[in-house]
Amino acid sequence: MTRSFPDGPDRPGNPDRPAVAFLGLGALGAPMAGRLLAAGFPLTIHNRTRGAEEPLAASGAIRAATPAEAAASSELIALCLSDDLAVEDVLFAQGGVAESVSPGALVIDFSTISAATSSRLAGRLRELGVGYLDAPVTGGTEGARAGTLSVLCGGASDHLDRARPLLEVVGARISHFGPVGSGQQVKAVNQILVAGSYAALAEGLALARAQGLPLQEVCAALEGGAAGSWALQNRASQMIENTYPLGFRLALHRKDLGIALETAASAGVDLPISARVAGIEDALISAGHGDEDVSALARWFTETNPKGVRE
Repeated sequence: MTRSFPDGPDRPGNPDRPAVAFLGLGALGAPMAGRLLAAGFPLTIHNRTRGAEEPLAASGAIRAATPAEAAASSELIALCLSDDLAVEDVLFAQGGVAESVSPGALVIDFSTISAATSSRLAGRLRELGVGYLDAPVTGGTEGARAGTLSVLCGGASDHLDRARPLLEVVGARISHFGPVGSGQQVKAVNQILVAGSYAALAEGLALARAQGLPLQEVCAALEGGAAGSWALQNRASQMIENTYPLGFRLALHRKDLGIALETAASAGVDLPISARVAGIEDALISAGHGDEDVSALARWFTETNPKGVRE
């Protein structure tokens, strides 16, 4: 199928690559967009906090004043936004993508939102002749910088085929689970596993600390055994040092965990461990730690509830 898109501003990049608009340049979005720019995709960017655009603009990306302006001459429109409302606003509010997007364009949504919202937005875009692929990612800021994210896709197979050259720049593993919304369903499962693994690591370190054990040595000894996990390998040191540079914001994980809990309730599944972690995260957010990495769960044992007293 031949598609025609309006001419946009002169953009550096490989003319054989489709023009991309990237909307949302947070902790994950900025390095993902940077990889696309480095790979030769002609790139137009927009972020609500405009200062976040400057480093990519210095490397050759074109800044757009609105999502509509960014989408006007782009075949692929990538979103990496914080929540359901932000995605809907960028697509359909005043100045949004829907005002200028060309029929035949494809929206690739890297955001983590509810499956129901993904399906509803896909339906609205379909009326405009625009495709939609839900493609939430996992792998943290490390994976975004290295291009090793795992991309969890839901949507039509032909849409995935069109998106694949872009997805292969940002992700090392691309999995297709079915129709729109199925990628978000798998991401909900991922966030449950993240909740359990981070909380278990924080709890294990609390016990090791209480016994006076050498924490770094304990973690090194356990990494290769049955207790080994991504969290143990990548987040134990900052839990031990009680410093939590941003990898994935605690407040955003709490939002994602809320989606997972709502999904489980709709399916009649009880998630007692996830519900408990959600309560701990609520306490930490109330204490002002919402903008720290999810590994700040360890603070609950050292600050919020230092003796591990049952609440």
